Amino acid sequence: MDVIGVIPARYSSTRFPGKVLADIMGKPMIQHVWERAKQVRLLDEVIIACDADEVADVARGFGAQVAMTSKSHLCGTDRIAEVVNPLDVKIIVNIQADEPLVHPTMIDSVARALIDDSKVSMATIKKRVEDLNIINDPNVVKVVTDKNGFALYFSRNAIPCFAANSNVKNPAYFKHIGLYAYTKDFLFIYKNFPPSSLEETERLEQLRVLEEGFKIKVLETRFDTIGIDTPEDLAKVEEYLKREAE
Repeated sequence: MDVIGVIPARYSSTRFPGKVLADIMGKPMIQHVWERAKQVRLLDEVIIACDADEVADVARGFGAQVAMTSKSHLCGTDRIAEVVNPLDVKIIVNIQADEPLVHPTMIDSVARALIDDSKVSMATIKKRVEDLNIINDPNVVKVVTDKNGFALYFSRNAIPCFAANSNVKNPAYFKHIGLYAYTKDFLFIYKNFPPSSLEETERLEQLRVLEEGFKIKVLETRFDTIGIDTPEDLAKVEEYLKREAE
């Protein structure tokens, strides 16, 4: 296989237990994510990696391929590594289970970034911020990139910081969307990086890649997502889906 998508689906959640099975317009959230991933022709397989029978049973019920993983994993990266370790695959796309609005073109673009350029070992997504009210929201991660589209930094704060005496009239801000593609080789290098000081400060795992001196390609999308962290977020997603269906 060349490219697979893996959806790490942890059942327990501190703020929203069992959220991957939360109902959204008659379907569990994990099914919305899986159905969107299945639309991507580049993916040879889409696997739901879970740690609970409750999730596995539901996923198999709607036809998904399921891999059971250890309950001890602290992050999705480790869960994915367990799944892909025995597989002969070149590129893995980490598709977040709590992003039911992920657009198939996002998945396609991060995979293509690695297929088209052998020097790229990791890729992710950004979306230009249109609502400037979210710039200072610490739950919205921002990213800045260099002229070649590689990440310079990710932060929960507003970056770039708009100086009062700046000559730039309308600085561009970009929201980071937590979708990643990695080569299999790099996934296992990344998995073994120790936690970094910037990562611990911002609580953003991808910063350890930059601190170790590696690059992350960042692709721009015109589509937005709504990550689900609380039950209140479900209503926002349902409203979005209803508008999308009109």
